[in-house]
Amino acid sequence: MNIKKQTIDEKYVIKFTAEIDDKDAGRAFLYLIYNDLHAEPYALLEDVFVEGEYRSQGVGRELVKAVIEEAKGLGCYKLIGTSRHSRENVHRFYKSLGFKDHGVEFRIDF
Repeated sequence: MNIKKQTIDEKYVIKFTAEIDDKDAGRAFLYLIYNDLHAEPYALLEDVFVEGEYRSQGVGRELVKAVIEEAKGLGCYKLIGTSRHSRENVHRFYKSLGFKDHGVEFRIDF
Protein backbone atom coordinates (compact mmCIF):
# COMPACT_ATOMS: atom_id res chain seq x y z
CA MET A 1 0.00 0.00 0.00
CA ASN A 2 1.20 3.48 -0.85
CA ILE A 3 -0.15 6.55 0.99
CA LYS A 4 0.14 9.67 -1.15
CA LYS A 5 -0.20 13.19 0.20
CA GLN A 6 -1.53 16.07 -1.88
CA THR A 7 -1.37 19.57 -0.48
CA ILE A 8 -4.52 21.32 -1.65
CA ASP A 9 -3.63 24.59 0.03
CA GLU A 10 -0.27 24.76 1.77
CA LYS A 11 -1.72 26.22 4.93
CA TYR A 12 -5.08 24.56 5.28
CA VAL A 13 -5.89 21.30 3.45
CA ILE A 14 -4.00 18.08 2.78
CA LYS A 15 -5.54 15.09 0.98
CA PHE A 16 -4.25 11.59 1.70
CA THR A 17 -4.93 8.82 -0.82
CA ALA A 18 -4.28 5.11 -0.31
CA GLU A 19 -3.34 3.29 -3.50
CA ILE A 20 -3.28 -0.45 -4.03
CA ASP A 21 -2.10 -1.79 -7.40
CA ASP A 22 -2.28 1.74 -8.85
CA LYS A 23 -5.96 2.05 -7.86
CA ASP A 24 -7.36 4.51 -5.33
CA ALA A 25 -8.43 2.40 -2.36
CA GLY A 26 -9.32 5.20 0.05
CA ARG A 27 -8.90 8.81 1.07
CA ALA A 28 -8.86 11.14 4.04
CA PHE A 29 -8.54 14.90 4.41
CA LEU A 30 -6.66 16.89 7.03
CA TYR A 31 -7.86 20.46 7.57
CA LEU A 32 -5.76 22.88 9.59
CA ILE A 33 -7.72 25.39 11.62
CA TYR A 34 -6.25 28.47 13.23
CA ASN A 35 -7.68 30.59 16.01
CA ASP A 36 -6.54 33.14 18.56
CA LEU A 37 -6.62 30.72 21.51
CA HIS A 38 -3.40 28.91 20.51
CA ALA A 39 -0.33 29.78 18.52
CA GLU A 40 -0.53 26.35 16.91
CA PRO A 41 -3.34 25.16 14.65
CA TYR A 42 -5.63 22.27 15.41
CA ALA A 43 -6.60 19.69 12.83
CA LEU A 44 -9.84 18.20 11.58
CA LEU A 45 -9.92 14.69 10.13
CA GLU A 46 -12.63 14.59 7.47
CA ASP A 47 -14.03 12.42 4.68
CA VAL A 48 -12.29 9.18 5.62
CA PHE A 49 -13.52 6.76 2.98
CA VAL A 50 -12.42 3.30 1.83
CA GLU A 51 -13.74 1.71 -1.36
CA GLY A 52 -15.89 -1.36 -0.63
CA GLU A 53 -13.48 -3.89 -2.12
CA TYR A 54 -10.67 -2.67 0.18
CA ARG A 55 -12.56 -2.48 3.48
CA SER A 56 -11.36 -4.52 6.48
CA GLN A 57 -7.84 -4.66 5.01
CA GLY A 58 -6.24 -1.90 7.11
CA VAL A 59 -6.56 0.85 4.51
CA GLY A 60 -8.55 3.18 6.77
CA ARG A 61 -6.21 2.52 9.67
CA GLU A 62 -3.14 3.42 7.60
CA LEU A 63 -4.81 6.55 6.24
CA VAL A 64 -5.80 7.79 9.70
CA LYS A 65 -2.35 6.96 11.10
CA ALA A 66 -0.79 9.02 8.28
CA VAL A 67 -3.11 11.93 9.11
CA ILE A 68 -2.25 11.67 12.83
CA GLU A 69 1.48 11.75 12.10
CA GLU A 70 1.08 14.71 9.74
CA ALA A 71 -0.94 16.66 12.32
CA LYS A 72 1.72 15.97 14.95
CA GLY A 73 4.47 16.98 12.53
CA LEU A 74 2.71 20.24 11.76
CA GLY A 75 2.59 21.07 15.47
CA CYS A 76 -1.18 20.78 15.86
CA TYR A 77 -2.30 20.79 19.48
CA LYS A 78 -5.25 18.46 18.78
CA LEU A 79 -6.88 16.41 16.05
CA ILE A 80 -10.65 16.11 15.86
CA GLY A 81 -12.60 13.40 14.07
CA THR A 82 -16.39 13.30 13.97
CA SER A 83 -18.87 10.48 13.51
CA ARG A 84 -22.61 10.01 13.67
CA HIS A 85 -24.05 8.51 16.87
CA SER A 86 -25.22 5.40 15.00
CA ARG A 87 -21.74 4.45 13.75
CA GLU A 88 -20.52 2.50 16.78
CA ASN A 89 -18.05 0.50 14.68
CA VAL A 90 -16.44 3.78 13.57
CA HIS A 91 -16.28 4.94 17.20
CA ARG A 92 -14.45 1.74 18.18
CA PHE A 93 -12.10 2.23 15.22
CA TYR A 94 -11.19 5.78 16.27
CA LYS A 95 -10.75 4.76 19.91
CA SER A 96 -8.39 1.97 18.81
CA LEU A 97 -6.21 4.68 17.26
CA GLY A 98 -6.08 6.76 20.44
CA PHE A 99 -9.02 9.12 19.95
CA LYS A 100 -11.21 9.82 23.00
CA ASP A 101 -14.91 10.55 23.13
CA HIS A 102 -14.55 14.18 24.13
CA GLY A 103 -17.79 15.97 23.40
CA VAL A 104 -20.80 16.44 21.21
CA GLU A 105 -20.88 17.83 17.70
CA PHE A 106 -23.57 20.36 16.85
CA ARG A 107 -24.38 21.23 13.27
CA ILE A 108 -26.76 23.00 10.99
CA ASP A 109 -27.52 21.51 7.58
CA PHE A 110 -28.03 23.99 4.75
